[in-house]
Amino acid sequence: MILVTGGTGFIGQHLVRQLVALGYDVRLLLRPSPNSPGLPTGLPVQVAVSSLHDQRGLRAALKDISIVIHLAGTESLGSRSDLDGVDINGTRSLTSAAKEAGIDRLVYLSHLGADKASAFPVFKAKAIAENLITHSGVPSTVFRSAVVFGPNDHFTTVFANVIKISPRVLFLPGNGANLLQPIWINDLIACLIMSLEDPASVGKVYQVGGGETLTFLSIIELIMDKIDIYRRIVPVMPGYLRVLSVWLEQSRRFPISNYWIDYLAVDRTCPLDSVARAFNLIPARFHQSLDYLLPETNEL
Repeated sequence: MILVTGGTGFIGQHLVRQLVALGYDVRLLLRPSPNSPGLPTGLPVQVAVSSLHDQRGLRAALKDISIVIHLAGTESLGSRSDLDGVDINGTRSLTSAAKEAGIDRLVYLSHLGADKASAFPVFKAKAIAENLITHSGVPSTVFRSAVVFGPNDHFTTVFANVIKISPRVLFLPGNGANLLQPIWINDLIACLIMSLEDPASVGKVYQVGGGETLTFLSIIELIMDKIDIYRRIVPVMPGYLRVLSVWLEQSRRFPISNYWIDYLAVDRTCPLDSVARAFNLIPARFHQSLDYLLPETNEL
């Protein structure tokens, strides 16, 4: 049986659906919350409710589990995130419980650019979490992923909404020349699942991204073309935009996490053939996979 943390998020929901479709038994780890967890509908999955800091709850959640896929993170909450509590200390608690439970494999989803020396909190936290996992004594596989896109994502869908609500102009951090390598959600899920079925993937750190590099400016232009809404793009110094995004985040009027400013500060790419070499898979093209942004499209 597979335990998935972060299974109610964008990537988690797609992953859980595919795992169930392939016949895997799945259990979701949900943190205690007064809010509805957004469980994937119509799927025969088990649920365990426990904080990542509750060792007793984690031990119960890990009963009969052979594989853990750790997706949980808090960067999407922006200034309200808890990188130390969830991404670092939560991962520390999970790896400790996984080792005690004798888990066969722990798969962790990180970011391209993860670095313990990074000046950006998310990438520093992800690198610390990676280190905790790889030195935990639990057989592990780490994926450093490029930005992921697909239905209900936190990338193209969010920026499409920003374009829609922006009054004639759209502010971009810097000149938009930084390079991204978006990977289609189904391609990432395929890589994750193939790694589960390949014993040789234990101990490896995979860098995965799409088959093309695009400037952030060209990505925004492709999104505008797809939704047929155009705005005049105005470059803004990232520092000013960070202050504005934090203020708008707190007022709940801005749909983008302020950590996006950090993500866009430098290029986030890996070798273009990374997925093809590691998994014999040709990634989907970005501009050919955006139909879900159209109003009449309603898919997961």
